[in-house]
Amino acid sequence: MTRRRETSPPRPITPGDVVAAYSEELGEWTAAQVTDLDPAGRTAGVLELDWSGPEPSSVEELGALVPLRLHHHAHDGRLSHCNFAWVLPRSYKVLGNVPLLHERKSNSYSSGWNIGDQLAWQRQWERGERSPHRTGGRSLLGAELADLVARSEPFTEVRILTVTGIAVVDGDDVAALFPNLTHLKLSGTLGTLNGAAGLNRLRSLKSLHLIDLFGMSASDCLSSTAVPGLEMLWLHSVPAEYATAMSEMWAREAGNGTLVEISSPRDSGWVAENRDNPLRDWDGREHISAAQYRRSVRQFMTTRRAVLDVLAAPGGDTDEARLTDLGSEFGEAFNQFDGMDDPFIETVEREELFDALDAIVDEAEAAHGRTFATAREFLVAGVEEVRDW
Repeated sequence: MTRRRETSPPRPITPGDVVAAYSEELGEWTAAQVTDLDPAGRTAGVLELDWSGPEPSSVEELGALVPLRLHHHAHDGRLSHCNFAWVLPRSYKVLGNVPLLHERKSNSYSSGWNIGDQLAWQRQWERGERSPHRTGGRSLLGAELADLVARSEPFTEVRILTVTGIAVVDGDDVAALFPNLTHLKLSGTLGTLNGAAGLNRLRSLKSLHLIDLFGMSASDCLSSTAVPGLEMLWLHSVPAEYATAMSEMWAREAGNGTLVEISSPRDSGWVAENRDNPLRDWDGREHISAAQYRRSVRQFMTTRRAVLDVLAAPGGDTDEARLTDLGSEFGEAFNQFDGMDDPFIETVEREELFDALDAIVDEAEAAHGRTFATAREFLVAGVEEVRDW
């Protein structure tokens, strides 16, 4: 969604500021220094300090300010210095301003601040724990979550939950099963999120990520009154009506410390049009234009129809010449598309194009109840003969 131009962070911070926050990983407060601000990227360089303790009210209570150096895994003593989105989370506070402890800019980027995590993992490493872990975290597949819903006993210890591959999920079920969540990420496969208003029961929620989920309306909006501590709202490929309502509710909270990132809102007909389109994630991708996306989908649909026709014929899966030609036509078409405007087929897109061909054969196999292994080989061979991407 359109961003307005900003020249300074919505919550005032400046280079040299020392900020403090409570770390759930440490069970104590910890601190960091803002080293620089980038208005173009809307980021802040943040240098973590090697300190934790009770809640401080001033910089002086931190004692000597020592930058955190990381030795766990392969960090080899590098500073814990990273660029974050410049919205200072609402649970963080500014203790004061001191001369910079480190003046070089960081080349690392992350969306969430989460100061204290690296210090906790460093201390685990120093204790001989060679597999640093996030306390209270759990990752599930959509089917696994569905199985858990039948349980009557909630998982009160889980604070961080990631669920991927969702077909259908209910917000009330999530809130009942995991009542103490602080971080929630739900990712669908053109999935359905019913009862999204039920997420308002998660009063401790600090971050919410929803990806490729549908079924929500404006009335399902997460309320800033019900969930007063929300620090990050990240929506991608959700209903436009819901995205608009959430933006209107939460954009005004930026000055209080809520980062809002909303991309690729979808209109009511988008899901039906794209359910059988494996390139649907290209719609709205930053470096892929609308024209490039439309051309790509048309070519995929053309190739899909031709391949399905071949595989529907008796012995079609052994028609090496025709299937190889169809693969070559597919590869040459994308050579042309990639050369017409700015190149857009990078490593991820290349893999997704091969996955799209796989999806066509998967569809044929499901329709005919048999495997077409040689058809896959012939299609890929045709692409490999000609592709420049």
